[in-house]
Amino acid sequence: MTDPREQDLEDGRFERRVLHIALLAGAPAAAIAFGFLLTSDLTPRATWTIAALLLTAWIGGAFVLRERVVRPIQTLSNLLEALREGDFSIRARGARTDDALGLALLEINGLSETLRHQRVGALEATNLLRSVMAEIDVAVLAFDADQRLRLINRAGERLLGHPSARILGQRAADLGIEHCLKGEAPRTVTTGFPGGAGRWELRRTTFRQDGLPHQLVVLSDLSRALREEERQAWQRLVRVLSHEINNSLTPIHSIAGSLADLVRQDPPPEDQHDDLEQGLAVIRARSAALSRFMASYARLARLPAPERLPVDVGAWVHRVASLERRLDVQIRNGPSACILADGDQLDQLLINLVRNATDASLETGGNVEIAWKAEASELEIVVLDEGPGISETTNLFVPFFTTKPNGSGIGLALSRQIAEGHGGSLSLENRRDSQGCRATVRLPLGARREEDRQ
Repeated sequence: MTDPREQDLEDGRFERRVLHIALLAGAPAAAIAFGFLLTSDLTPRATWTIAALLLTAWIGGAFVLRERVVRPIQTLSNLLEALREGDFSIRARGARTDDALGLALLEINGLSETLRHQRVGALEATNLLRSVMAEIDVAVLAFDADQRLRLINRAGERLLGHPSARILGQRAADLGIEHCLKGEAPRTVTTGFPGGAGRWELRRTTFRQDGLPHQLVVLSDLSRALREEERQAWQRLVRVLSHEINNSLTPIHSIAGSLADLVRQDPPPEDQHDDLEQGLAVIRARSAALSRFMASYARLARLPAPERLPVDVGAWVHRVASLERRLDVQIRNGPSACILADGDQLDQLLINLVRNATDASLETGGNVEIAWKAEASELEIVVLDEGPGISETTNLFVPFFTTKPNGSGIGLALSRQIAEGHGGSLSLENRRDSQGCRATVRLPLGARREEDRQ
């Protein structure tokens, strides 16, 4: 059976069908007119003349009707072809809202304007993406399903040691980076590339282009960031060490000079013996303070790995709270829980936090509270004080930095090191519900809560 659409093609084009319909529409009127002419009393010459005029008008009207129907459709076709080819500057004349054809032309013009704005936006977004990819200091590479390189930015060119024109289209195995397309991601890898070696953070994702799957690989150089962090850490440490050492050496140097001048005096003054004793006492005190400082440094640097044993959280909190004699530490009991940790180190951690909270609360006459809760696989211990709060957060965990007259500056640094050594964390922030500070310790639970085991 023949398809109707194929039958239409066999019968002729759309214009021919319109002409046939116009001729058929006028055929009854023409037949009636010819019938009247044949039965009229006109002479044969007049009859044939009028018949010729009627036939010309009939056929001419049909062709005019065909033109009036076909020409707007051709205009619409030209506009749609321009849109398909990406030319959004052409507009149709006669767009109006009071007839069907004008409304169609008006919608075509609106579609053209919308597509023009969208293309401009897409071009701007594409140019911005290209500029960002070219300027970022992260290697970005895209591979197709055959592991052939299809996209690379400037950082990627430097990493692979070749311009994009030479390596686009090459396989990952030929470039020596096939391992970047395998294994888990994100991950940290230590490897070498033609453009440099070091530690890299590898991230990988998939996307589709032209309906085909691609892999996007992002390589970030961690070595530079780690070196910068290490340099800043050394700068902070040297700055604090210099400050503490100078605080002891400066008075020692000054007093030693004064004592030397005192010994050279002839005759010696009557109170020479007392001055010598006082000067030597100051030197001895500052030397002892410097010795304690260096011992604290050694203690922080040589913190041993935790010896993990079961620790009952409730007993641990109550035991540490009972050691503070200057005020009554309030305890808000949480659920029964047990963790695998080094009990001695946890005592030192919580003692430091409670001592700091007590020092702060004594300044304002406030209280100290300890609470804990256990959720999923994490234990959270909170120490709340009602002191003046934290004013300096930049150097909060810098070793040997302290705002206390007799502070060592290692309490918070040591406490955070203990928490991180147990796979947890320590954070301090000002309270939002009232005046004071909130210290939060998070530790992984080494055993299920007792209420879950029952």
